[in-house]
Amino acid sequence: MAKIKIRTGKRFRASRVEKHYDTLIIGSGMGGLATAALLSLLGKKVCVLEQHYTAGGYTHAYEREGFEWDVGVHYVGEVHKPSTLRRVFDVISEGRLQWAAMEDEYDRIILGDDEYSFVAGRENFAQMLKERFVGEEQAIDEYIQLIRNISRYTPKFFAGQGMPRWLGRLYNKIRPRLVPKEFFKTTREVLEGLTSNQHLISVLTGQWGNYGQAPEHAAFLMHALIAKHYLAGGAYPVGGSSEIARSIIPTIQKNGGEVFTYAHVDEVLIKQNKAYGVRMVCGTEITADNVVSNAGFYNTVKKLLPDDVQKRLGVDDWIKEVSPSSAHFCIYAGFNGTKEELGLTTTNLWVYPNGDHNNNIKKYKADFNEDFPLVYISFPSAKDPDWDNRYPGKSTVEVVTPANMDWFKQWEGSQWQDRGKDYEAFKDQFAQRLMEKLYQRHPQLKDKLAYFELSTPLSTNWYQKTSAGEMLSLDHFTDRFGKPFLHPITPVKNLFMTGSDVMTAGVGGALMSAVMTTSAMQGLKAGKVMKLLKDYKPTP
Repeated sequence: MAKIKIRTGKRFRASRVEKHYDTLIIGSGMGGLATAALLSLLGKKVCVLEQHYTAGGYTHAYEREGFEWDVGVHYVGEVHKPSTLRRVFDVISEGRLQWAAMEDEYDRIILGDDEYSFVAGRENFAQMLKERFVGEEQAIDEYIQLIRNISRYTPKFFAGQGMPRWLGRLYNKIRPRLVPKEFFKTTREVLEGLTSNQHLISVLTGQWGNYGQAPEHAAFLMHALIAKHYLAGGAYPVGGSSEIARSIIPTIQKNGGEVFTYAHVDEVLIKQNKAYGVRMVCGTEITADNVVSNAGFYNTVKKLLPDDVQKRLGVDDWIKEVSPSSAHFCIYAGFNGTKEELGLTTTNLWVYPNGDHNNNIKKYKADFNEDFPLVYISFPSAKDPDWDNRYPGKSTVEVVTPANMDWFKQWEGSQWQDRGKDYEAFKDQFAQRLMEKLYQRHPQLKDKLAYFELSTPLSTNWYQKTSAGEMLSLDHFTDRFGKPFLHPITPVKNLFMTGSDVMTAGVGGALMSAVMTTSAMQGLKAGKVMKLLKDYKPTP
């Protein structure tokens, strides 16, 4: 059996860190690691501080009872073929990170008794839809062209994020003249402008779980980016999702930097409105020319900024203007048997009671006994070609559904693994219902179950230091993308933000946030980042 490496990063000790760095980065999620790597390639010494026991944020994996699961990287688009995302990954990992393409049918949308195969390639996607929705051919063609058009204009839409703060605000005022009007509409508004066929709209929005918000409210920008992202299919990191962090960390280390785990930052050090370092929970102070937070918007402004700075900036007013994305449950299940023996494929299943997504969400959030509005089923072990080398004769499945943080208020403030019998009983009813959803699709798995556990919003808060169990950063309302406080450059000099909250949810959004944040940090020399990406040549 091959040696299994899950944890990444070096455990924090005050004696292991230097007194001063060019840049300190708080949080080792996709945005933090990518920002650190880009800065390192530009000659900076960077220290990444991660509070968890392993680096990677939502790209990390964990091992239990002889199985391994990812916690957020279920699949990634556009990286198994030449693309901007693949180029950025190649640059920050210096070619170490490898991707395995999934089978052609990357997603299956299941609406009650109806099933729709999303197969790689826009022609295949269009053909499937036209065969199932006769008479909607023009709407289908217009939809595919529109999501491709949105993708093409997205760099222009987000250009202000890579500019100085004042210039970005000015740019965003003229932005409506530079990009299509659909950037400023909800998903349902745009789709109902293309077709009156509500069932077709339900199918087209069958991946809404990737942005975690009802199509009635979510910005079409977010929907279009997800739909276009997977048009050519999906891919998975060879060796599992922990390979993302493991492949990037050497790039940070080669210029004298490091990634520390168990590194709990208490506060950003600020004097005369200028950030100059951080104070750790243990009391250690580390100074730097710049500080970058990848801890998320809420953590950055409410937990890391001193109280007087929060008051001066009006942070409480900012928070009223945005909202966290949906909380979630996730089943992590392990089974005895290979993917061939168990009949598993790489295809993700999106299981819905019917196509009325918006009402299904409302009913469920009001009463958790209602049917799940969405059950997402993923088979990570089947997606990783290296899996059998690490875990021969075993397979894993993950089952995800939305949750309501309000259901857990009575246990807020409780400790992990010490929340009482009532909590365990409450969890178990969801766990059993979700396992039954899995067995409805794959009854052959029932007798092969070796282990399973359920994570709740409180689990997410415990491990990821979120406050609402959210997995997908902030909700993607249309007006979110004009908030001046969601910019890489903060009002505090030398303090920056990176990660999904300054761009969009998902691995791709967080990755591109690093490009924007690094560019913004360079000021008038922002072109150095684009040159770095442009000049990269893969190792033969």
